[in-house]
Amino acid sequence: MKKLQLITTSFSLFLFTITVFNAQTVKILFDATKAETAANADWVIDADTHNLGPNSSGVMVTGQGNESNPQRYPIPAQSGITASTAETFWEGSLSSWGIDLVKKGYEVEELPNADSITYGNASHAQDLSNYKVLIIDEPNIRFTLRQRNAIVNFVKNGGGLFIISDHVGSDRNNDGWDSPHIWNDLFANNTVKVNPFGMKFDSLNFSGTFTNLANIPSDTCLHGTMGNVTEVVYSNGTSMTLDRTANTSVTGLIFNTGYSNTGTTGALFARALYGSGKVVALGDSSPPDDGTGDPNDALYNGYSAEANGSHQMLMVDATIWLIERNSTTTNIDVNENIASVNLFPNPSTENITVRLNLKKSMEVSFEIVDLAGRMITKNEKRNFDSGMQNQELAVTSKGYYFVKIISAEGVITKPFIID
Repeated sequence: MKKLQLITTSFSLFLFTITVFNAQTVKILFDATKAETAANADWVIDADTHNLGPNSSGVMVTGQGNESNPQRYPIPAQSGITASTAETFWEGSLSSWGIDLVKKGYEVEELPNADSITYGNASHAQDLSNYKVLIIDEPNIRFTLRQRNAIVNFVKNGGGLFIISDHVGSDRNNDGWDSPHIWNDLFANNTVKVNPFGMKFDSLNFSGTFTNLANIPSDTCLHGTMGNVTEVVYSNGTSMTLDRTANTSVTGLIFNTGYSNTGTTGALFARALYGSGKVVALGDSSPPDDGTGDPNDALYNGYSAEANGSHQMLMVDATIWLIERNSTTTNIDVNENIASVNLFPNPSTENITVRLNLKKSMEVSFEIVDLAGRMITKNEKRNFDSGMQNQELAVTSKGYYFVKIISAEGVITKPFIID
């Protein structure tokens, strides 16, 4: 990536590698409490029994049918997985994804159907505080208010959330709620923060192959350890509308054909920072489906047989991105107590001006980080007088960046785009 130069007093330029959590201690939780195995869905990594079915309220009940009923720990034990282990080691349509994560050194578990999502409950063995990443693939039962708050607080306090929706009308357990509406309900109707991630699923149903990717070479969801994502294939999914007023960091990485790949509409895959945590979101449950699992279901292999392998790359590398520490996340909530800040023009093709209106004289320093969380530039603190101050940024590479204005009284984080 080309360097960014900040035009002001002397700046020391350095790059650093993001510190990654010790893979051996990272635990990833796949939720199975929201009818993720209803009808032809089988969004679990392993199930040894198939005896669930929806009751008249849509709740999955033992003995009501022949759908997968996953247990907490996949069987055989993941300690037996090696680099050559096949995905048929486990029985679930997300087994390929789960086994790939174990091969990367992480631990995976499932939250069984009869359990519940909690955060901050020390007596609950599978409380979200015990995990780094929560994966929820196409929920078909509405989250309770307590669960909505638990999920948002989990992210706010450093957790990673992998959101997967499906098309409008995909109500597999016939309770009147499909996954786009369930996710939008979580975004809008929690008591932590309205629209915390800056995302909303559209009420759409479409299919196709899409190659309209954001041009962000440093992005590790699209260009990570698994390879370079080139496309996604949708088999009845929906898109997202992004709201950068609600969350300044929300960014679309893959878009529907004909939409701007730096815009806020038609996003098929997006990500955001919130509090100290991270979120990624996908609008179709087909890409992670590996085609095997519940023998009673009609499944197909979207994970490795479609999109020239891009689905496997995206699912694994996006999960790794959720795990990685990010220097921007601890200060993502804007603190306007120290100053008001405007960036212009934004987006820009070259220079960006940071206009500070300081409430009082203070020492201020600036940092610039890219979307992957890598620090690009940092300067030493210097004294600024109260009132209006302009700082100009000269940028030589296209992409998404954050400028952080730092003082002893707080931090302001603002995004900008070089197009």
